[in-house]
Amino acid sequence: MIMNFVEELRWRGMLHDIMPETEEYLLKNKTTGYIGFDPTADSLHIGSLVPIIILMHFQKAGHNPIALVGGATGMVGDPSGKSDERNLLDEETLNKNVAGVKGQLARFLDFDSTSENAAELVNNYDWMKDISLIDFVRDVGKHITVNYMMAKDSVKKRLDADSQAGMSFTEFTYQLFQGYDFYHLFKEKNCVLQMGGSDQWGNITTGTELVRRKAQGKAYALTCKLITKADGTKFGKTAGGNVWLDANRTSPYKFYQYWLNSSDEDAESYIKIFTFLDKETIEALIAEHKQAPHLRILQKKIGEEVTKMTHGVEAYENAIKASNILFGNSTAEDLKSLNEQTFLDVFDGVPQADIERSVIENGLEIVPAFSETSFLKSNGEVRRALSENSISVNKEKVKDDFVITISDLIADKFVLLQRGKKSYFLLKVI
Repeated sequence: MIMNFVEELRWRGMLHDIMPETEEYLLKNKTTGYIGFDPTADSLHIGSLVPIIILMHFQKAGHNPIALVGGATGMVGDPSGKSDERNLLDEETLNKNVAGVKGQLARFLDFDSTSENAAELVNNYDWMKDISLIDFVRDVGKHITVNYMMAKDSVKKRLDADSQAGMSFTEFTYQLFQGYDFYHLFKEKNCVLQMGGSDQWGNITTGTELVRRKAQGKAYALTCKLITKADGTKFGKTAGGNVWLDANRTSPYKFYQYWLNSSDEDAESYIKIFTFLDKETIEALIAEHKQAPHLRILQKKIGEEVTKMTHGVEAYENAIKASNILFGNSTAEDLKSLNEQTFLDVFDGVPQADIERSVIENGLEIVPAFSETSFLKSNGEVRRALSENSISVNKEKVKDDFVITISDLIADKFVLLQRGKKSYFLLKVI
């Protein structure tokens, strides 16, 4: 059964541009459509979640999605939305990036070939690598005029009188390469729809034009809105850089925290865009959130849904456990269950001191552990804190006869010291 894919995007606030007759065509026909992913790194970041989710909606609506990884176009560089020429990647780096992106896309889409509307993964390098420059210029370039290409926003902005960067011939040809992808998929896979971010509209319509002129066919296009934040800062960025889909680049804990820290205004749009919850459920959650914003109901639900989708249930549960460590009633066992990266993410910015492993192996008494590492100023201050029962090691209260040993190490190299509820210090074994 074909569902109304366009209406699904529309009520979720994701639809930006759509070519006339696209919605009607999709309602009447099981359709193959594609989105391209640029392999500029060996991992996608959360900005790429929007096109991924669009393909997921497309597949859920009964259509056949194609995810294209730009092994060829990645060598050229897309000028859309860029104010400067991009550095070109060497082939080895590009191949590594393509492999990484392919692996990530497989987490989100059903590529099982036995499915009625299985997704397909393609790399445009496979069909571009054997085309000579002469053939491309003669067979593709003659169908698209320079006037047409110059009229695109991605070109006009870079050739504007105020622009200092200009545009190389390499980037100028990008829209022809992307247009040829659409033409190739139209001819080889009966793909009649291309989707992407709103900054891709010019490149996408070049593809529909090439299909019309070179194949005498009819192709369709739609784009989604680019995600912005209410405060004007860039979506998907933190003080530490991009938020990646690769757990080795951005831990599931930090990934979850990104969504948890969303503003209320952003959370109202994110819950529609980044989850598959139905309209009734979302409206109920928004109403509940407005009654008690301090409980961060929307942010927690978004974090849950997106973290599970990206990293799995276990990673989400570990992110929750890690999130509760600073403010909840966590135990030493909870701490020891964290891997090293998550532990460091949780206690990012906490002061620390190095200590020789032999000292821990011989047993480190509690008073010098606090005073000689500069956490507390003196033995007297440590003893006063101990008498007040405000000293903890690895989140558990200790007395003045406690000795830190190897068995207390977290990830085999850390001990967490604590005074009161909020004052922490890390011992790092070297």
